[in-house]
Amino acid sequence: MAIVAGVDFGTLSVRVTLLDSERGRLGTASAGYPLHRRREDPDFATQSHEDQMRALVEAVQTVVRQSGVKASEIVALALDTTGSSVIPVDAHLQPLDEYMLWCDHRAHKEAQEITALAHSTGLEAIEWCGGVYSHEWGFAKLLHWLRNNPEKRERFATALEHCDMVAATLIGVTDPALAPRSICAMGHKWMWNPRWGGLPSQEFLSQLDPLFNGVRAKLGGEYRCSDAIAGGLSERWAAEMGLPAGIPIPVGAFDAHWDAIGAGCREGDVVNVVGTSTCIIAMSRETRLVPGVCGVVPGSVHPAYTGIEAGLSATGDIFEAIARRAGTDVRALSAGLEAYRPGQTGLLRLSWDNGDRTVLVNPELGGMTLGWNLIHTAKDELFAAIEGTAFHTRIILERMAEHGVPVHRVINAGGIPQNNAVLNQVYADVLGKPVLVPDGVPTSLGSGIFALVAAGVFATIEEAQAKMCLPFKTYAPEPAAVARYEELFALYRKVYFAFGQRGSSPAAVGDVLPELRRIAAEVRGN
Repeated sequence: MAIVAGVDFGTLSVRVTLLDSERGRLGTASAGYPLHRRREDPDFATQSHEDQMRALVEAVQTVVRQSGVKASEIVALALDTTGSSVIPVDAHLQPLDEYMLWCDHRAHKEAQEITALAHSTGLEAIEWCGGVYSHEWGFAKLLHWLRNNPEKRERFATALEHCDMVAATLIGVTDPALAPRSICAMGHKWMWNPRWGGLPSQEFLSQLDPLFNGVRAKLGGEYRCSDAIAGGLSERWAAEMGLPAGIPIPVGAFDAHWDAIGAGCREGDVVNVVGTSTCIIAMSRETRLVPGVCGVVPGSVHPAYTGIEAGLSATGDIFEAIARRAGTDVRALSAGLEAYRPGQTGLLRLSWDNGDRTVLVNPELGGMTLGWNLIHTAKDELFAAIEGTAFHTRIILERMAEHGVPVHRVINAGGIPQNNAVLNQVYADVLGKPVLVPDGVPTSLGSGIFALVAAGVFATIEEAQAKMCLPFKTYAPEPAAVARYEELFALYRKVYFAFGQRGSSPAAVGDVLPELRRIAAEVRGN
């Protein structure tokens, strides 16, 4: 028997779960921290490292107290975080600014420049991230920060992903050259790959902008998968949290990737980690590039497989925005949605409120809803938004399947599927496949699994999954709903590509509104 702590840093809070190798989950606690937004700049989203570390201490102390566990019995700690959330630091690993969070989209100009130069120079790395470098990713954010903070440039030593900054802090590293670097983070967001010797060449980076002169060396460190140990918990943070000093901390990773492991992901599975946004995670023994899919990285999700990442830039955020505009909350607005039938609203909603992460990778898009009439309600829009996120997910899964990524099982993980049976049923009907949902909260189970492996309690990730992962609830597709959604998906696909790409012809969607009205009338008639 052994007890470990699994830590999950989300967008608004950190969750800490204590896992016993025999009894499973012993307790979970969370603590929040503020997200800094600016009304005058909707692309701005930052967070304080100090706020997050304070919240971590609070959550650890709370879960230890509430579970009745002796802190001295905890033998390892592992952590995952949001990404790409980037923090610039000085030569002593002290923050020069706040994290530019994954949802900070100020760097869209820089991302376009990276994409254009990568294609014009034949940079192989651009093909490994779907052909388009995202405004959500590391190099774009760092370049934006350097361009807009001239007074801090002289003190800039390096930039770290969120998971690497927290790991370095906890193990007491103060030298940038010794900071752990997650292959999961750097592979998916910074174009790192051993195939071309790590990061893109300094020549490419300097050609992008002279502000990047020397940046490749500054981004050095220990690049490793999450089966490696970053270090032991430092005396300082052991005292802060009340844990034993020296317990192992493995190299961190992104929350969605470890959520997939915690949800029971194996080869042939696709895990939709549905929260404020959606991360779609898969893994394969073979390494295949997928156009428009934002990351193919050997060793990222599971050290022995190639990880594939895609997703939607907003999901729960869209549901929250619809409810907020209606002067209510999602729980209240969702009451009665179980009575809705496919297509009955006559609405078709595109999930571009925060841009398109996959497969168009376009931050310039905005949310669209087609088919409005004078009696539509916010509840109608919410149901159409659920359908829309399912349609967008199908676009992504079909692109992955077209390029050889096996999709045998679909698992809905993350926070939203635990509390939204309507969403799970809609996804099953739209995808035409059973949707499996962990029967319980899988968040931070993945980090607990990596902690157990780091402590040597289990020899493999699979062995730990077999013991720790939750059973599934199954949502089976309903044939009549599947047939109706086939009609609607054809319209969605047409609109998605017609409005999502410059130069496409709006004339191609002239039949969409009449078809939506026809389908809605048929559903009402039945």
